[in-house]
Amino acid sequence: MKLHLLDRSHTASALSVRKNSYANFLKIWHYHPELELVVVLKSKGTRFIGDSIKKFQPNDVVLIGKNLPHMWLNDPKYFQEDKNLMAEAVAIHFREDFLGDAFLQLSEMKPIAELFKKAENGIQFRNVPKALRQAIITLNDETDFNKTHQFLGILHQLALHEDIKFLASSGYVASLKLEEPKLSNKVIAYIFKNFNKDMDLATVAKLVNMNPSAFSRSFKRVHRKTFSKYINEIRIGYACKLLMENELNIAAIAYESGFNNLSNFNRQFKIIKKMSPSVYLKKHSILTKEAT
Repeated sequence: MKLHLLDRSHTASALSVRKNSYANFLKIWHYHPELELVVVLKSKGTRFIGDSIKKFQPNDVVLIGKNLPHMWLNDPKYFQEDKNLMAEAVAIHFREDFLGDAFLQLSEMKPIAELFKKAENGIQFRNVPKALRQAIITLNDETDFNKTHQFLGILHQLALHEDIKFLASSGYVASLKLEEPKLSNKVIAYIFKNFNKDMDLATVAKLVNMNPSAFSRSFKRVHRKTFSKYINEIRIGYACKLLMENELNIAAIAYESGFNNLSNFNRQFKIIKKMSPSVYLKKHSILTKEAT
């Protein structure tokens, strides 16, 4: 499935707030440099955010980070000609610096800055109070100044909301950064460059002049997971990306992602994605058939 960049640079306002009402949502696998906050009003279907494939329904509230591929695919009945159904949602698009470069550096904006960081994986906010959902839905009724002022309040409330679920895996998000400029952290830069090659703990530890044991403890303390799990998540995230592109077979994808044998690839894939690569590919192919 081809990935499309949606250009919204023609929008003059710092915030783009729209209530979309169509027979069905846009059937395009796409990304954009703006963050996107969505409240679903009507319709059901399947939500694709990175390598996350989940059902959506009315009252869902989701924040999608910049450049994170996504698509909202309605159930088949929304594509039938003789039906009385509508797909409706409020979508707010904005850039991280929509109030200026120094905005997120202010101490009082720390919760919002952290929210934007979390949004890199995509966030579903669960059990959102009706008042907060309504504030998002009616935001476009406000004047430009009040719209910006109230949106800050909305972001702050979402930043403090604790019942959240991350969507795209860390491995998938990391794989999107492989082509970005040189990273500041020498170890992570080395991992991103060599994740699909043979990589051992001792070699990486040498980069920062540490012995393997000390490096392993330090890595786990900083990243809250072992070095091997971190590598496997990146490899499986990259494999999901290749599976969705559907240009290589599963065996080729396993080796392209850094696994020396297919059985280990299948085992790690099941551990991380809770399904086999073939089931993931089949599930993705069936659910995206309407979008191709």
